[in-house]
Amino acid sequence: MAFEQHSRQFAEQGYAVFPGALAGEPLDLLRAECDAFVAREDARMDALGVDTIGISHRGKRYFANECQRVAPQLRSILFGETMAEICRATLGKDAYFFFDQYVVKGPEGGMPFSWHQDSGYVVGNGGPSDHAPYLTCWCPLDDATEENGTVRLIPGSHQNGILPHDRQVGSNDLVGAPAEAEGQIVEAKAGDVVAFSSLLLHATGANRSDRPRRVYLAQYTPEAMLDPGTKHLRRNAIPVLRYGERVTTG
Repeated sequence: MAFEQHSRQFAEQGYAVFPGALAGEPLDLLRAECDAFVAREDARMDALGVDTIGISHRGKRYFANECQRVAPQLRSILFGETMAEICRATLGKDAYFFFDQYVVKGPEGGMPFSWHQDSGYVVGNGGPSDHAPYLTCWCPLDDATEENGTVRLIPGSHQNGILPHDRQVGSNDLVGAPAEAEGQIVEAKAGDVVAFSSLLLHATGANRSDRPRRVYLAQYTPEAMLDPGTKHLRRNAIPVLRYGERVTTG
C-alpha cells in the first residue's frame, strides 16, 4: 500500500483517513468481541453498586480498556501488516503498541465526549508531560455519522503542543477546548481507520440513533512511554516496527 498522500496530510493536518483498511475479517472479529467488553464494564459497575466508573456511564457511554490482554485474538489486527503500514505512514520507522480500547455509545442519547487531546489525558492522569506525540487509530465498527456521534477534529491543532485540560464535573471528561469550538465532522464507514495525532483536538457527539455506535481504538507510540518519577512502563510498549520492519506479528 502506498500512503504518501496520507503521510503528508497527517503531518500537515494531524490526521488521515484510511478507507476500508479493516474491512472484512478484521471488522468481523472486532465486532464479535465488542459486546463481551461492554458486559464486563456493566459487571464492574454492578460489583461496586455504581452507574459510573471514570468516564464510563452505564448505558450511555463505555470505555473498555486493555482488551488485547483479555482477548489475545485481537493481536492479529493490532500487530498485522495493515496497522504496521498505518504506523509507517504516520509515526515513521519505529512504533510500539501502547493501548487498546472499545468505545461504545448507547442508543438514543449516548453521551458526547468533550474536546480533548489524547496526550491531555496522559498528563491529566499522571503521565509524563514530555512524552512524544503518539498515534490513535479510531476504527468504527458501525458507519459513524453525525447522527450517531462520529468524531470531530480540529485540523492543524496538533501543532500547538499539549494544552491545559480541566476535569468536568459529572461526565469526568478532561476538557481542552471550549464546547462551542468549531471542528470538522469526519463521517467514516465501518472498517475505515481514522488516524490522528495524540496532540490533535477532537470530540464526539451524542448518539441520537436507535442503535449503539461502536468504535475500537488502537494506539501506538514512537518510543516506550515511562511514568514520571518511577520510570515504570506506562501501559504497553510492544514493538511493532523497528527501523521500518515489522517485528511483532501477533
